[in-house]
Amino acid sequence: MKFASPEYFYLLLLIPVFVFLRFYTFYKRRQALHKLGDKTLVYKMMPKLSLLRENIKYTIILLIFSLLVVLLARPQMGTKVSKEERNGIEVMIAMDISNSMRAEDVAPSRLEKTKLLIENLVDHFTKDRVGLVVFAGDAFVQLPITNDYVSAKMFMRSITPSLIPSQGTNIADALDLSMKSFTNQEGVGKAIILITDGEDHEGGAEEMATAAFKKGFNVFVLGIGTEKGAPVPDTEGGYMHDNTGNEVMSSLNIQMCKSIAEAGHGAFIHVENNNKAQEILNDKLAMLQKGQMDSVVYSEYEEQFQPIVMIILFLIIIELFISESSNGLFNKLSKMASRKALAPKTTTKLLLLLILLVPGSFFAGNANAQNDRQYIRSGNKLYRSQKFDKADIEYRKALERNPSNAEALFNMGCAKMMQENDTLALEYFNKAAEVQKDKDRRAQVMHNAGVVLQNHQDYAKAIEAYKESLRSNPKSDETRYNLALCQKLLKKQQQNQKNNDKNKDDNKDKNKDKNKDKNKDKNQDKKQNQDKNKDNNQDKQDQQKQQQDKQEQINKENAEQLLNAAKNQEREVQEKVKRAQQRRNNSSRQKNW
Repeated sequence: MKFASPEYFYLLLLIPVFVFLRFYTFYKRRQALHKLGDKTLVYKMMPKLSLLRENIKYTIILLIFSLLVVLLARPQMGTKVSKEERNGIEVMIAMDISNSMRAEDVAPSRLEKTKLLIENLVDHFTKDRVGLVVFAGDAFVQLPITNDYVSAKMFMRSITPSLIPSQGTNIADALDLSMKSFTNQEGVGKAIILITDGEDHEGGAEEMATAAFKKGFNVFVLGIGTEKGAPVPDTEGGYMHDNTGNEVMSSLNIQMCKSIAEAGHGAFIHVENNNKAQEILNDKLAMLQKGQMDSVVYSEYEEQFQPIVMIILFLIIIELFISESSNGLFNKLSKMASRKALAPKTTTKLLLLLILLVPGSFFAGNANAQNDRQYIRSGNKLYRSQKFDKADIEYRKALERNPSNAEALFNMGCAKMMQENDTLALEYFNKAAEVQKDKDRRAQVMHNAGVVLQNHQDYAKAIEAYKESLRSNPKSDETRYNLALCQKLLKKQQQNQKNNDKNKDDNKDKNKDKNKDKNKDKNQDKKQNQDKNKDNNQDKQDQQKQQQDKQEQINKENAEQLLNAAKNQEREVQEKVKRAQQRRNNSSRQKNW
């Protein structure tokens, strides 16, 4: 049993005040009677006075007031823990998340194909338990074995190769950790599903598979990828390269996968771009022995106002027909018949008015509450059928009736989370936590909020949500595990951030030194160029000077040659003039001009 509005119980603190007022009034009345005369004589003048009847009537009024407070607190009943026997198996999934799982020889990639495979597998489960181990160079439990399939899907979606800094493929550790993660329950089929590309860099996988078979665990190996292989993408849109600068190629090691399956007396299933592997795995698991498992089931709360209202009405009738004087019942009935109406005292009038008003309003409010529950039940049926969008509509109708309905807010958050609308899911979880009074349900609300934050790698806020959940329910092992996991992941995240910042600073310093050296080299080159240019200019000047000297020398020689030529020409002219004069003097014939 629980109360939806327990804050109204503070009104019960008024009962001691009413009792004090009753005794105080009785004391004052007694003093007033004593002032009238002798006590014995005064009481003889009031033979029908009955203090017992007055006290009974007042006690009934206090009891009615107490029941009204209980009515306002909204008692609810029907939530009980029941154990139901369910037949199922236990499955631990060991998932390879090394960098080679990023290869895209299986669409969309090996890792995404693995996630889709696990999600379909979980959807196929009904009464089974499932757990998740992730491994690369190391292995750790991502999800303890549970029948909470919603949490299994959420944890699976948040898996990336960056969860494990040390890369590699340590299958032996993954198998060993998976064996330790099962429950101690006997008579239940237990299977280990190993999903990997078979690139075992550590060794010992066959021996560990043999040990698993001896302990009664069935080992199924799902080899994902192709023998041809594909390059391994990096986180920057390119492909990973080895130390020699060649692209890293990853291919499925079928021989190793078959060897592990044979050692574990299990089956090897090749995962390709179809659903054949899913169908084979479902058939193999269906053949395992199913054992009885206990599962806790909660029924819904029901309002329990009807019995209290009936008791209150019954007490009102009794109080009305109890007279304060002895043997006054028939007199009171005759007065009612003659006057055709009952004239109770002022206190009774007020109480009757309160009784008539409160149940009426409560009935109206409860009608709305009934509508809320109808919408919530309808939404829950749709939610269990995985019709989350339609369940969303039903929960929204319930919230329109009562915006502070904690159950509707929580269910709406779950529906939004399954639709991958984590922002709205977190908003509804926070609202539900504010109005939820029940500690167990508030713990579940904060746990789911922590899961949403963890999926977004906001580990600091997720830690606070898990801590708040543990304050309401310290016994939750799953919440404690998630809290420890987030603390570990937050520490790694901070260390990675610190390393990234350090690398950025180192790169910055290197770039600075490089730029400095580069500038220095540029300055040296510039200086050398200047010196070279200076030498070239000097050479040019020398050459020009030599050319000028040579030209001057050439010009001087030419001038001398021209001068000599002019002298020779003048001598020849003079000689010609002399010869001409000689010929004129020797001529025998004179011209007549």
